[in-house]
Amino acid sequence: MDLIEIHWIRSVGSRYATGETPVHAYDEELAQQVMDHLLHRLRLDPPPLGRLGEVGALSTALKDAIGTGPRPVADVLRTYTDDLEPTVVSCDHPAFLAFIPGAPTKAAALFDMVLSASSLHGVSWLEASGAVAAENQVLRLLADLAGLPAAAGGCFVSGGSAGNLSALVVARDTGRRTRGLGDAAPVRIAVSDQVHSSVGNTLRIIGVEPLVVPTEDHRLTGDALRTALDAAERDGGAPVVAVVATAGTTNAGIVDDLAGVAEQARTRALWLHVDAAYGGAALFVPELRDRLRGIEHADSLVMDPHKWMFAPFDCGALLYREPHLARAVHTQDASYLDAIHGADGDTPGEWNPSDYAYHLTRRPRGLPLWFSLAVHGTDAYRDAVARGARTARRTAERVRATDGLELLREPELTVVLVRRTGWRPEDYYAWSKRLLAAGTAFVTPSVWEGETVARLAFLHPDISEETVTGILDSMVGEGS
Repeated sequence: MDLIEIHWIRSVGSRYATGETPVHAYDEELAQQVMDHLLHRLRLDPPPLGRLGEVGALSTALKDAIGTGPRPVADVLRTYTDDLEPTVVSCDHPAFLAFIPGAPTKAAALFDMVLSASSLHGVSWLEASGAVAAENQVLRLLADLAGLPAAAGGCFVSGGSAGNLSALVVARDTGRRTRGLGDAAPVRIAVSDQVHSSVGNTLRIIGVEPLVVPTEDHRLTGDALRTALDAAERDGGAPVVAVVATAGTTNAGIVDDLAGVAEQARTRALWLHVDAAYGGAALFVPELRDRLRGIEHADSLVMDPHKWMFAPFDCGALLYREPHLARAVHTQDASYLDAIHGADGDTPGEWNPSDYAYHLTRRPRGLPLWFSLAVHGTDAYRDAVARGARTARRTAERVRATDGLELLREPELTVVLVRRTGWRPEDYYAWSKRLLAAGTAFVTPSVWEGETVARLAFLHPDISEETVTGILDSMVGEGS
């Protein structure tokens, strides 16, 4: 035992003796109780759906949760298990059909615990070379599925919003540079009237005006883009430097005419960004892959594994056709970062995720996906993704065969939009609340062409036909 160890033992021992708890010391009781709960939660099949919390009850439960002194581990954990956890709707429940759900595999969820417990900092090759290498293996897999070239690469970010922001900054700056424009020159980026809200938010943040292109049946087409770009060349406005296409809209799962849009982008030397946060997982399934034809021409591409690829929150994959263009925009320069990049630049093969998005601090959030893919194999992922699309098609067939229900459009991916004849908006919301309160399903209404409708988003491969039938029967049984 050396002097450092003796000093540490004396220091910790003295703090225990005075009642001061060393916050970084390992506590067997704490670890065991938390792990027991984790294992219990993982074994639940399915987990509880959850419910809506009440402000007053939650305020009461949390009133004395944090104080100046310590509390027994069991009491704190009980506050979570009895008062907090039940009021969180479980995204990994098979009947979580609202928004775009996320259902991590058990392997991914377990490895996310390893990631958190290991306190991995995934900023650079210097700090986390093994983690970055594994993340890059997954990014290479996704790039190959999309048909991007061997040089493509990027990093994992928190999700589609962060990916869209990071990519469109590169699109803006690259467009200015290639056109000989100044750093502050106004430019435009073409988007559809159905583009994800995060893209609109991104354009506001980065000071770029959108060129909004009308869609045809809610889909951006090459013809519509050509017409809009021709008009933009004559309207005296700022030059258009990029276009955003969507592979799987959130509201209806619609895939833009990626091939047609890509042709226009190539013809006019525009940066093509594809937001495939939701629909990118379809690349795993051969019979769905053709719906994303044209994605291989993307200059930047976003996919969210925490959606249809069954990774834990938060996990978004950002890829660039030519990563060096992103490095030119995102690499941060500071004296304390010289150690990351080295005096003579990076050694070949080294890769710093901080160079490819607006972030610096980051957890290597691609590792749980890597672990799950390595454990299960890509065939299992293909089958799980395919089941979501198959469930959507079968649900559409049931809707067509059910009196009182109307299918609003054929599902392209996994979203099914349903009208209940005679229902008003308040009927849909009341029905949604009853389903959640009963623990049956979490289904939130949406608006389609100005009308409130039911929207079911199928991603979890384990949802049963009985559950789907029960949901549809509950709509018919509620009356008009």
